[in-house]
Amino acid sequence: MATGKLRPSSRRRTIRKYGPKAQRAVEREMREFNRGALKSGRSGKKVTSRRQAIAIGLSEARRAGAKVPPMKDAR
Repeated sequence: MATGKLRPSSRRRTIRKYGPKAQRAVEREMREFNRGALKSGRSGKKVTSRRQAIAIGLSEARRAGAKVPPMKDAR
């Protein structure tokens, strides 16, 4: 048996990655995607991927100055 003092479990504070403004932008794009009305930028083709819809929302939030981490470099 250990004789040392037991530490109370310390709860970590998590820092939010995305701000509320970014969340609203993604929500708006997802709604448009679900309706089937979301089009991609230049080509104007219909977006068929959820991930692409989220990326569009985050991109617009970045342009609006919301709290969103910068894009990772292309691999």
